[in-house]
Amino acid sequence: MNSFTMKVFAGNANPALAKEICGCLNVGLGKAYVRSFSDGEIYLQIQENVRGADVFVVQPTCPPVERNLLELLLMIDALKRASADRITAVLPYYGYARQDRKDRPRVPISAKLIASLLERAGANRILALDLHAAQIQGFFDIPVDHLFAAPVMIEYLETLALPNLTVVSPDAGGVERARAFAKRLNSPLAIIDKRRLEVNVAEVMHIVGDVGGRNCLMVDDLIDTAGTLVKGAEALLEAGAASVAAVATHGVLSGEAIRRIEGSSLGEVVVSNSIPLREEALRSPRIRSLSVAPLLARAIQSIHEGGSVSTLFV
Repeated sequence: MNSFTMKVFAGNANPALAKEICGCLNVGLGKAYVRSFSDGEIYLQIQENVRGADVFVVQPTCPPVERNLLELLLMIDALKRASADRITAVLPYYGYARQDRKDRPRVPISAKLIASLLERAGANRILALDLHAAQIQGFFDIPVDHLFAAPVMIEYLETLALPNLTVVSPDAGGVERARAFAKRLNSPLAIIDKRRLEVNVAEVMHIVGDVGGRNCLMVDDLIDTAGTLVKGAEALLEAGAASVAAVATHGVLSGEAIRRIEGSSLGEVVVSNSIPLREEALRSPRIRSLSVAPLLARAIQSIHEGGSVSTLFV
């Protein structure tokens, strides 16, 4: 067991989640002062002693992405210079994860750059939740614990006891994720074959699998503009599906996403609180948020005590 004191800090990205995690761990949220100069530069100060401590920094790099990322980097740097024994960056949402390969000429591998920045700032370990691509773990030269929100989502879905359920992957890249849900829910699997025309624009092509008369559950890692989600739901209903709901770990819900969801034929859309939802989303009867704080807290406790985190994997 780690004999050093555990401390949990957070920036401004999702303080509510950080406080809930601290409640699960029965520790207080670390004191940090974060403000902006008049020109927009970030000023940050850790306001308690962290020398020799085992520190966890909870900060999803969600919108505003650049500010939240820089807050995280500055906090890690401050903790390192204050002689923290170990610094774990807890990333409930890893921004820039969709740019994980060089799929066109003259484009950056942004997910790798973010990994390098976190290491260079002084992070000793990463705790991530539902990375867009599992191979992002290999971008780091420090330990990465990759958690999945599936246990939280499946626990809720089992209470609904949906009959004639078919789990649907919205694209070929998400088949492994959807298959894990289908296995746990003892349901068949279908796949939506789509072709992406440009960034944030997708054209649904056809359905692989039988969805006629079935209650379909689309499973993805994130919902951004909800364009893919809504088009996928339309394609499933046109193919004879009885109903379509959706589940995703990260509810980015940018732009007109909420309006699209509310104007669609989708039933319930379930997301986690890895990203703080806008008030509009919280008021929507179509959108339900589940907490991943207990899951992250158990992982943090296991890391601190030197225990196994793999027992939390799906």
